[in-house]
Amino acid sequence: MAPRKIIIDTDPGQDDAVAILLALASPEDLDLLGITCVAGNVPLALTSKNARIACEAAGKTHVPVYAGSKAPLCRPLITAEHVHGQTGLDGPTLWEPDMPLAAGHGVDFIIDTLRREPAGTVTLCTLGPLTNIAAAFNRAPDIIERVQDVVMMGGAYFEVGNITPAAEFNIYVDPEAAEIMFRSGAPITVMPLDVTHKVLATQPRVEAIRALNSRVGTFTADMLDFFERFDVEKYGSEGGPLHDPCVIAWLLQPGLFAGRHVNVEIETRSELTLGMTVADWWGVTGRKPNALFIGDADADGFFKLLTERLARL
Repeated sequence: MAPRKIIIDTDPGQDDAVAILLALASPEDLDLLGITCVAGNVPLALTSKNARIACEAAGKTHVPVYAGSKAPLCRPLITAEHVHGQTGLDGPTLWEPDMPLAAGHGVDFIIDTLRREPAGTVTLCTLGPLTNIAAAFNRAPDIIERVQDVVMMGGAYFEVGNITPAAEFNIYVDPEAAEIMFRSGAPITVMPLDVTHKVLATQPRVEAIRALNSRVGTFTADMLDFFERFDVEKYGSEGGPLHDPCVIAWLLQPGLFAGRHVNVEIETRSELTLGMTVADWWGVTGRKPNALFIGDADADGFFKLLTERLARL
């Protein structure tokens, strides 16, 4: 089979960078057409820089990286330096990328690519706030039916929120964008906190990556050493959750995951629960399912896959 065509929409973030590395390490499975960056974990200037750093760390500078939306659709930007550090990739020694940004806006790239490629052949992998995707759907609604599917990291149900008591960060930053996507009719697979909090970068798992004795192995392990400190302190867990790589792992080995088709609505009006993903897990509303909401993962299998693929870079 030909590799699956994907676009990664992202706001790196250490875990975003690991997701990019996993995709770049899997060219026989995934044809990464381009990376579009959005403001989220850190401002756009840094997310678009960090995506290029990840590509250079992997030695894969042929993938175009586009700058996209610098703010949510209709709200001020909220960032997460308290989690990811001031650079967004704190941990390893960083550098100024030689790789230039691709010319043009990320939203235009999404629209043009979906119109150019055969319908039903491009998967959107969203790792940050959904601003770019919603802007593309708003501007060019004809592309929605051309999307093969959307695989996204965001939201929560049983795990509730990580930025507010009710909301996960990616959805909270731009809830209106999330609402547009969930109501678009595009096929959606969701990697919420419910599953990502089961995929923990424990010390033995991080050391197995460091033991690859490669540039990518050291770079990844250094990122995870920094990244885990916030979640270990907050949750008392044995390691930080690797949220965004779950999106790529799902495309590579969906058998590592389990979930159910449910209806998901986004709260956009309440001050108390703004950005909440209201997942009808028990089917009590009668609303039509609009997403495959993942709830469980084989963590050992996930880290085996990740480590084996990183060893290729």
